[in-house]
Amino acid sequence: MEARLRAAGAGLDLCARSGLPTALAVAEPGADGTGYHFHLQDTATFRLPDLSAHAAGFGAVYAGGLAAVVDPAAEAVRATALAAAEHSCLVVDPNVRLDRTLDPERGRTALRGLCGLAHVVKASDEDLERLWPGARPEDTCRALAEEGRLVVLTRGGRGSTAWTAGAPPVSVPAVPVEVVNTIGAGDAFVAGLLSAMAARGSLTGRPAPEEVRAMLAFASEVAASVCAHAGTEPSVPVRG
Repeated sequence: MEARLRAAGAGLDLCARSGLPTALAVAEPGADGTGYHFHLQDTATFRLPDLSAHAAGFGAVYAGGLAAVVDPAAEAVRATALAAAEHSCLVVDPNVRLDRTLDPERGRTALRGLCGLAHVVKASDEDLERLWPGARPEDTCRALAEEGRLVVLTRGGRGSTAWTAGAPPVSVPAVPVEVVNTIGAGDAFVAGLLSAMAARGSLTGRPAPEEVRAMLAFASEVAASVCAHAGTEPSVPVRG
């Protein structure tokens, strides 16, 4: 795995090493989505060091998911998110996961707090329904965007929509593929979105509607590349 990451250009200087095993996530795909069961006890996955002092050295910092709600990682994630919100571009994908081992109320509070710090929020409709129960996901996105964020709502096969302050929402359809696997599609979407944002020359600032449309389209192609084959490794869309 280390060799593959380095070959892809990933820097591993800040990665910690541990003699403990990694956590195990058991995915159960079904007609109503994918369910998860987690085996977290005595694993290295959530023993993250506090890297908040390094946040200013990155154009964007991406946070969310289990690490934001499982101790002892949650404290380190929040500290790094606070630093990124001040010195970088904080991107949050809440990626809400339900499991008997997790405290849903504590997790909801932590992930809503991260969304409140973020410059960019990417969330699925299911995420937002769990974080803000009783509110329409579209209304939640609009409210978050009016505070100055880029907010992207993903709906699987129904495509994605983005909101920015004072502008109408921008939507793109999902890229049609024969779906083999959906695990990792959300992470791939965010990777594509950040890549497209960086290609503009800046991860900050308010993009114009046509820029937003192009970024969503690119991110959708990256996500589709994961869904079209087994495994979770995305590919970069080829432009003609």
